[in-house]
Amino acid sequence: MLDRLVGSELQANLGSAGIGREIIVLEQTGSTNDAILQVATADLNEGLVLFAEHQTAGRGQRGNRWESAAGKGLWFSILLRPGIDLASSAQLTAWAAEAISSAIQNEFPLAPRIKPPNDVQIDERKVAGVLVEMRAQKNAPHLAVAGIGVNVNQSREDFPKELQSRAISLAMALGKQVDRQKFAIALLRKLDRSYRELFGTS
Repeated sequence: MLDRLVGSELQANLGSAGIGREIIVLEQTGSTNDAILQVATADLNEGLVLFAEHQTAGRGQRGNRWESAAGKGLWFSILLRPGIDLASSAQLTAWAAEAISSAIQNEFPLAPRIKPPNDVQIDERKVAGVLVEMRAQKNAPHLAVAGIGVNVNQSREDFPKELQSRAISLAMALGKQVDRQKFAIALLRKLDRSYRELFGTS
């Protein structure tokens, strides 16, 4: 059975959080970072989160392709207006990687570590990655899109051969499947709390 993400349930569980005040779940898209910019408008609320069950053209750092097996991970982007200049986007990458690592640690008996600038690893294999893209806006605070990919329920065979020795999922590390919806809520809560602390916006 495919474990599906339900946007309305995610939203209901997040209460008054800023990140996740609006959640869209797409069946498939090229890249969630591109998709969220297509729906972004100048007055769009910060905190919109867009998930895709499957990305056909997910991107990683330095133009690397991000493999996203359908229904097996969390692939999402968050729309932010952090009030920082374009040169400071590394602060957002560090914030997201820290929050992912912390959420994994809180939810599971695992010891993730961050491999700067944007990877989260378990046993020296990549479990999650972050791609932040900023866009200057005329007469409005800069837009930032934080793209996040977390390998949740893949087995080794779900990764292409060349990545099998370098990638890991939470399920592989734990030896059992993970409830994606439940972990998505824990992760979004952590992202929201730490974002407010660091960037001081609602």
